[in-house]
Amino acid sequence: MTAQTFAQHDFLDQDSEINDQIEDALSQHDSLEAVADVLQRQLQAAERHLSPALIATLHGQPLGHPLHPILVHLPLGGWLVAGILDFYPGQKSAETEHAADLALLLGTVGAVGAIAAGWTDWANTRGEARRTGLIHGALNESAFFLNGASLLARRKGRRGLGKVLSGTALVLALGGGFLGGQLVYRHGLGVGKTLATPQG
Repeated sequence: MTAQTFAQHDFLDQDSEINDQIEDALSQHDSLEAVADVLQRQLQAAERHLSPALIATLHGQPLGHPLHPILVHLPLGGWLVAGILDFYPGQKSAETEHAADLALLLGTVGAVGAIAAGWTDWANTRGEARRTGLIHGALNESAFFLNGASLLARRKGRRGLGKVLSGTALVLALGGGFLGGQLVYRHGLGVGKTLATPQG
């Protein structure tokens, strides 16, 4: 192994350590564990009223791998495109504004399935992964509601407010995406199997 390869490995290891430290600072709290415990039990109780086929589908069992990571591309993509169209420098045209609104709408509608699959998976998480998953979900649900409010503001002609709301939502969603990466690459959730069985 060359010196350059060693340096690359050291850089990647250091980057991973920083990511883990950020996650630990956010998730290592007893109060968060208590909230996660109560919410998870309530969610598991609610799932018992749903059909096993629906739960299996939300876990991605027919696919052989988790469904949630597939579904998140539509909301994140739509919200990101809307953010670019809203905030890139230059004169905005009616067509550009319409395209931003449409991308925001598609992303927000598309988030519904991702949210359902995500919480279904989270119901079977444990330990730090459960706490991190709770923050991940809370950030993305906050983004969802802020984007819904942005769509309403835009429809009422309050585009400035709408852009502030969706811009804030995009920041939250990106933070949620970072934690989602931690759940997969640090905790191994959904790697090689679906979350139909407890993991974490």
